[in-house]
Amino acid sequence: MTHILVIGGGIAGTATALALHKAGFDVTVHEAHPDTAEDTGAFLTLASNGMRALAELDASHVVTALGFPLRSMRVLDAQGGEMAQVPLGEADDELLRYRCLRRGELSAALQAEAVRRGIGLTHGARLVSVENGPDEVTARFADGSVSTGDLLVGADGLRSTVRQSLAPGVEPVYAGQSVYYGYTRSAPVAEDTGHITTVRGSSAAFGYAVSPDGEAYWFARVGGDAIPADALAHPTPSHWREQLVALLGKDATPAAGIVAASTDDIMATNATELPPGTPWRSGRTLIIGDAAHAASPATGQGASMALEDAVILAKSLRDTPDPDSALSLYETCRRPRVEHNITASGEISRGTRPPSRTGGGPPPQRPGDDTLATQLDWPRDLNAVTSTAD
Repeated sequence: MTHILVIGGGIAGTATALALHKAGFDVTVHEAHPDTAEDTGAFLTLASNGMRALAELDASHVVTALGFPLRSMRVLDAQGGEMAQVPLGEADDELLRYRCLRRGELSAALQAEAVRRGIGLTHGARLVSVENGPDEVTARFADGSVSTGDLLVGADGLRSTVRQSLAPGVEPVYAGQSVYYGYTRSAPVAEDTGHITTVRGSSAAFGYAVSPDGEAYWFARVGGDAIPADALAHPTPSHWREQLVALLGKDATPAAGIVAASTDDIMATNATELPPGTPWRSGRTLIIGDAAHAASPATGQGASMALEDAVILAKSLRDTPDPDSALSLYETCRRPRVEHNITASGEISRGTRPPSRTGGGPPPQRPGDDTLATQLDWPRDLNAVTSTAD
């Protein structure tokens, strides 16, 4: 196997290209968006596991040049009382600390790093169809262009065209919460940077972190009916702000004041998830990241899980002699872990599971937490690591 096509130039796709390139494969990324500006607004947190994956790709500098680190988390109740303050992940390791940054900036930085390393990256390439053959796979694009490779990796997100080619009819479903994101430089809070505060309100979950230059990044997760598609297509930030202030103002926490101080740079989406058991591969085609295992954002693990995918996929292909065995190894390593995240995150969003870290103890362990570091460790043979774990 020499030439691999990656469909999607977001976080999952570009990280996968970096990993495959490091493993010695010829890889080309095809991104539907005409430039790097897609999804520039919403922010995310990269957890220590995602930062570890980036470190194995020699790409830590891409993230540490953006955003700001988070070393701890405060938890407030609906009365504003502090329930807990706990370290986040591997807070003592500068390269593995949680990082808060804007999604679009991360995608753009990863794309720039891919180009710097000589990886082919094409913008404006909207996939139309995938054709699996016995010896190659063919991707056809809306502009009439065609590309062939030994393997095609679909990293084209929630509404994946690649997924539809191998699992027709599988669509993301509403996970029980609408999610809002915003920013303000005049938040009524006086806090040091370096930690995130989460508020367990009576009517919504809320969180915020303050950057070194004083800008507050915040999110709100609100249960109930999904935001109608027309409202998402024609955003009304001022209306969303008013609704959130009224809802959050029921509690004695900083949440309502932070939202009230925000500009109209407020974004909204519906939390969605893919059902566990979704097929991931067919022939020489595989889906990864949100295309394969999208989860609600309640656990904050979407981007980090995608970065893990990238490293494990590249090592599976590097360490296994034939594509089918390599993809089987990849799926064995990844499915229990990411599907646990879908379930856990969905239960939090639907209110059927309490959020983690109600006290000062460590969070519940996820499948694979005990073996993740050795699986990601680039020099180690993934087959040997997996056999030892079994």
